[in-house]
Amino acid sequence: MSNLYLGVDPSKGYADFVLLDENQLPVTKGFQLDDTAKGHTRLLAYLQEVVLAHPDCLISAALESTGGYENNWYRYLSTVGSQLPLRVARLNPAHVRFHSKGNAKRNGTDQISASDVAEFTATHATKLRYNEPEGNAQLRRMWTYIQLLTKQKTQLLNHLESVIYTNMPELLSYCRHGVPLWLLRVLARYSTYQQLQRGRLTRIPYLSQQKRERLLACIRQGIGQSDPLAGTIISSLAAQILALDQQITKAKNYLEHQCLDGQPQVTLLQSFTSIGAFSAVGLLVYIGDITRFPSAKKLASYFGLHPVFRQSGDGTWGIHMSKQGAADVRALLYMVAVGAIQHNPIIKELYAQCRTKGMTGNGALGVCMHKIIRIVYGMLIHNTPFNPDTHRQHVQRAHVHKPASVQPREYDPNAPISRRQYKKRKEQTVSQDEKLVTCGINQPAPSLSDDEVIVTNLELQINRHPKIKK
Repeated sequence: MSNLYLGVDPSKGYADFVLLDENQLPVTKGFQLDDTAKGHTRLLAYLQEVVLAHPDCLISAALESTGGYENNWYRYLSTVGSQLPLRVARLNPAHVRFHSKGNAKRNGTDQISASDVAEFTATHATKLRYNEPEGNAQLRRMWTYIQLLTKQKTQLLNHLESVIYTNMPELLSYCRHGVPLWLLRVLARYSTYQQLQRGRLTRIPYLSQQKRERLLACIRQGIGQSDPLAGTIISSLAAQILALDQQITKAKNYLEHQCLDGQPQVTLLQSFTSIGAFSAVGLLVYIGDITRFPSAKKLASYFGLHPVFRQSGDGTWGIHMSKQGAADVRALLYMVAVGAIQHNPIIKELYAQCRTKGMTGNGALGVCMHKIIRIVYGMLIHNTPFNPDTHRQHVQRAHVHKPASVQPREYDPNAPISRRQYKKRKEQTVSQDEKLVTCGINQPAPSLSDDEVIVTNLELQINRHPKIKK
């Protein structure tokens, strides 16, 4: 059986195709098709001709994930796979880009990108996952829609605060922890000093009499430049924020109900304290099928939670979190970690240990986020709810090692190395037993009498004092 590799570079409205053989040579000249029914039909006709010319072939097609432009082609090729000997896979664009850099390619066009995809598929054909179901594609779209609404709401809130500071700065004393819902409802109806003084604030829910009296007292001493134009802007912004808040709540409820009905894993993840229904849904939307990750390390690196550093020569640089995965998941895990260090005993102990070692607060939270995603992997891969006692047993079992025999390295003393490298080699050459004997760790410390201690302290003071030395 001969293997052929079809590289697809999707763009907005069209895609470029390149077909390579086992030697990574082009079978036919590359071509471009539009993302329409006519273009899909022409692609099917082309593949049928290839199969007729190579009856014993297996076509491995691959597409880069380009933010949704590849979905139509992926679905169509998956359908074609039921008629022809063809399989299709999605690729991470970063992997293809690094592979192209390894081949020292200088130019970049759509045809070259499609050829890079085909070459990468031919090189790593056995490592790719073919014909994966889309799974939570609809839920991911809803999740993306919620994130978009949340960003719009944040932008409007920031603009509203800046406008309030110019026109009615006294109201910002209620916004130290975010703009409360009752204040948005007040501003949507009464957006100037005059309207607030004449308005019926008793109609506003969650606005107590004490708050009303304090609000009116602040308004009487107002220093802002409240005018009808600014009031129109404030009322419009408040109304938009309230509408966005309702849409976000409605979308979250829909997302949770859709997952709770057909996803028992949501309930499984909620067994971990500080992971709520919405957080569990978000994690499942991005994780998808947990079996596509061979280990917890792979899952952590997929979301950019793994540490990265660079070591070369005498120094080591850049020890920090990678942050190369989905930022939305890291933001979600950050809030989960903030709640876990207060209510989850495992994460609370880990955070305390990191702070004791001298790590900063954000650094310790990063370690907790990495720990949480590893626990999530264990829960999903074993389909078992979280149990702190079982987790401690696993940790103790993992820390039991057989003492490894460390053999000293042999170095050439005449090597032209730096002073720092010379010190490192000197420390590595000395065995641990020699260090113990030299330092006297195994021997008890000699005890001094009170007179000897007094004499020793006096000698130290005399040696340190310049006048006494003279």
